[in-house]
Amino acid sequence: AVMLSSAMSYRELDIELDNARFGNTKFIYLSPERLQSKLFVERFKLMNVGLVVIDEAHCISEWGPEFRPSYSKISALRAYHPEVPFMALTASATHEVRADIIEKLELRNPKVIEGSVERENLIYEVLQRDNKLNAILEFCERNNYTSGIVYCQTRKNVKEIAIQLRAAGVAAGIYHGGMTANDRSFMLKEWLNNNLRIMVATNAFGMGIDKPDVRFVLHFEFPNNLEAYYQEAGRAGRDGKDSRALIFYNNTDIELHQQQLERKYPSLDKIKKVYDAIGNYLQIAIGSGLDESFSFNLNDFSKKFNLNTSEVYASLKILAANNNIYFEENVFLPTRMRMIIGQAALYKFQVAHPDLNTVILPILRSYPGVFDRFVRIDEKKICEITNLSTAQLRKKLEQLAQFGVIELLLQTDEPQLVYTQERKSIQELQIAPEVYINRKEKDKYRLDQVIEYISSSYCRSALISTYFGSNSKRCGKCDNCLKENSPLDQDTIKKMILSALPGKIEHIEQHLNKDRSELKDILRALLLEEKIALKDEVFIRTSF
Repeated sequence: AVMLSSAMSYRELDIELDNARFGNTKFIYLSPERLQSKLFVERFKLMNVGLVVIDEAHCISEWGPEFRPSYSKISALRAYHPEVPFMALTASATHEVRADIIEKLELRNPKVIEGSVERENLIYEVLQRDNKLNAILEFCERNNYTSGIVYCQTRKNVKEIAIQLRAAGVAAGIYHGGMTANDRSFMLKEWLNNNLRIMVATNAFGMGIDKPDVRFVLHFEFPNNLEAYYQEAGRAGRDGKDSRALIFYNNTDIELHQQQLERKYPSLDKIKKVYDAIGNYLQIAIGSGLDESFSFNLNDFSKKFNLNTSEVYASLKILAANNNIYFEENVFLPTRMRMIIGQAALYKFQVAHPDLNTVILPILRSYPGVFDRFVRIDEKKICEITNLSTAQLRKKLEQLAQFGVIELLLQTDEPQLVYTQERKSIQELQIAPEVYINRKEKDKYRLDQVIEYISSSYCRSALISTYFGSNSKRCGKCDNCLKENSPLDQDTIKKMILSALPGKIEHIEQHLNKDRSELKDILRALLLEEKIALKDEVFIRTSF
């Protein structure tokens, strides 16, 4: 398997595509932007292709939350291999999105396999709190014995909440796109092993997260569309046991989301100014740059051209949707290298340069394919074998590259920017309505649907099902359903108490808005049924 990433050089791509055609490569993973490059298309025509799989297929549709026009051009591959079947996958899609996927991929007599969006074991709740931070801290302290996730929109809030949780004795980790790959991997491993109970994260904590016993997912700030909320909340209760999905909000949050929507769409003049400045920053001549990849420091660029960083970031997203560039933020690529001289010439070099042979030998033994393709070097492993420091190893690798023995691409974790079209003049650049005006209207619609979900008194599970085009009965478990069950019989009050746990009697009184005298008999019944227990004046559920 091979991944064609935005951080790879033209030469590296060239070699990997040749190996896909002539070698043992069975699986190629790449972005739809890369599909349109002349380099890929010419090789694809000659490959023996068995299946084309499109992941995150909702990106094909203008009604999808992450629309990317390059997805809609994937069907052009059919012209080169008309007999090859296509498979489209997505975790969530409305009826409009599904219809778009079928139409724009030109699927022939497609078999649609659709799971229900209903999660019967998920208990959806929305809590309006003036002090959301304190509310989340209290909830996490009460639930410190279970596994959970707290989602935030910003890295700043992730750090603040994690610090406060740790100060309160809660084992909390952090996860966001600004961390190194090693740090993210460490945090994930600790959480999966229950060394960390609660992960405080941005939406970067998503793909591949499949811990079965997550008992709650909290949102310190709600996402700007129901697709994102449904996916993030759905990381709770994958073992089928009852779990909670709670949004904490106040009126300021709604105003902030509406302001963010405006900032997400800078003026067209501003977007064109940013595009022009990128070309100057990277020193790309008009009419060139196609398929070239560049490290791109967003803060340095904004400072040099006296631009607002948020507006630059928003402009990059629109330019990517317009298929002018591809911008990849969270990139980590280890050091890669390839031998570019034959084995006979290499032997002579080894004899003449024994100091560099100390590096060459372990690389040849560890990576036998190094003559055929770029291989990823585990620097730590080679350092252990050679007793060199990382700096010493890199110096020797650079010397080998200078001698013309290897091609070398050193480790990078900087964002990468790729020109998916040749650089245009600012007069030639046109922003399509579907990626600006139409998208802004649809983003507003999606935000309105989230606000409706938060403010509605109707069953929250049914609201989500309706949004995705499914019919659903009331769940009987969410906060709205429990409020509507009137008069409240004993079974309903029991469910409401269980949904409020763990907590002291004062917390239960506040949650149910009932006096202690009304709850005493029901609490006693739950204790006798062994559904709850009392420890240090705190009522807890004995099972989920």
